[in-house]
This record gives sequence, structure tokens and C-alpha cells, in this order.
Amino acid sequence: MPNDVLANQFQAQAPEASSPIALHLENVRLDIPVATTETRSLKASLLRSVTGGRLNRSRGGAVITALSDVSCTVREGERVALIGHNGAGKSTFLRLVSGIYQHSSGVFQAYARVHPMIHKSFITSPELSGQQAIKAHYLLTHGNLRGFDAFCDDVVTFSGLGDFVHLPVKTYSQGMAARLMFAVLTGSRHECLAMDEGFGAGDSSFYEKAKIRLESFLASAGTLLLASHSDALLKRFCRRGLVFSEGSIVFDGPLEQALQHYHETRR
Repeated sequence: MPNDVLANQFQAQAPEASSPIALHLENVRLDIPVATTETRSLKASLLRSVTGGRLNRSRGGAVITALSDVSCTVREGERVALIGHNGAGKSTFLRLVSGIYQHSSGVFQAYARVHPMIHKSFITSPELSGQQAIKAHYLLTHGNLRGFDAFCDDVVTFSGLGDFVHLPVKTYSQGMAARLMFAVLTGSRHECLAMDEGFGAGDSSFYEKAKIRLESFLASAGTLLLASHSDALLKRFCRRGLVFSEGSIVFDGPLEQALQHYHETRR
């Protein structure tokens, strides 16, 4: 099925208000302690940090408030765009709903397993061969090896690694490692996907093939949370927009209105 048809199908299907809840956040706050000697020299009691949150002094050093008073509900089947400048809180939000960060206060309930497509490197050891890394990821994601052989064949074929898949990942060039990672992470369908557009696909010669696979992958996701600076990409796959600023959601509504709000406030 053409990718345009896939995307248009999902654009046309909006989840009902009665659809099961996938994620629920109510007044969620995320504080990240920063314990270094440099924090003692801070002269201001309240500073804006490069993360988009706020940096506060405390007795133990400093605390970055990365997310503040975040409330929203995402239902199964929703395709939600995360909009905002660099450091506004989009990636932090993805890490929180994926279980990488633990919220400091408020209520966070996840009724669906959120698969993070955020990291630019494997969680597994670079000492492993490419094939072992594929297997480790598959086990972490599926909990068993049923269907692994077909998955592995697809990853090796798409990444173009050939016999290099038997060598340690640490011996790969940056492009080879990126192609392997991209093929692995886009090789399975997920009920709820959290993706940061900053995730890379490798060298330029691989880009067009990767773009086609990525679009099909996004169209096949059940519930989608997509952080991107590309209006075109967000319009292609999302219907709702959350606009972030300084670690808070400042607008939540239809995508077109969310994009309009974001661009007007940037002027």
C-alpha cells in the first residue's frame, strides 16, 4: 500500500472520546538534581537553563525543573505532535512517558507500553557483534525469540551490513552503526511510539531508502507521540498538537491551531 494512502488513512481516523486511555498526566513535575561544585557559584536564585526548564539553587547544589504542571490525556490511536523550540521540554516529555525519567510530583499513569525511539546509540554493549546486538534488542522488546529469525534477516538486508553483522559493533563506522540501529528500531510495530525527529538514519546514500521505511513505520504505529520541527512531517502523521515552552504545555488542541499558536508566539 502506498505510503500516502497509509498516512491519509490514519489522518482520517480520529479516536473516539470513549477510546481507552493510553497515557494520563495531571500536574506532573520533573526535577533533575545537579550535584556539582560549579553550582555553588551560581549568583542568581532563579535562572533559565539551556534545557528550557528552570534552574534553582538548593542546599544540595541545584535542581533543574525540566517539566512543570504538565497535564494531558492521550487516548489509544491518537497521533500527537510535540511542538516547541529546542529545549522546550519535548524530548524530556518523551523520556518521562517512556519510563526513562521518573516524575517528581503529580499523577502519571501509563496504560500502554510506550516504545522510545529517542536514543542515537544502542543500550547494549559495543563489544557485542551486530547480530548479538539485534538479538539483545529483540529480547528486550519482545521478551522472547519467537519470530527473531525473520526480524534479523530483515534488519541485515535493510541495513546492508552483510557479513559485517558478525563483527563487534565497536568496529563499525558511524554510518554503519546508524544504519543498523535504524533498521532495528523500525523493524517492529509498536502499540505506542514516542519518537524524536532528531533520531538519525545514517549516511546520505541511505537517506531515501530510510525515509520510505520511516514513513511506513510511523503510519503503522498504534498511538504516536512525535517531536519534530517539520510542519510537513507533523501534518502528515498527526492530528493533535501539544506546544511546549519552558517545560510546560502552553497549548493543546487540533494540529493546525497548535502550529499557528507556536509560530505566532515566536514572532
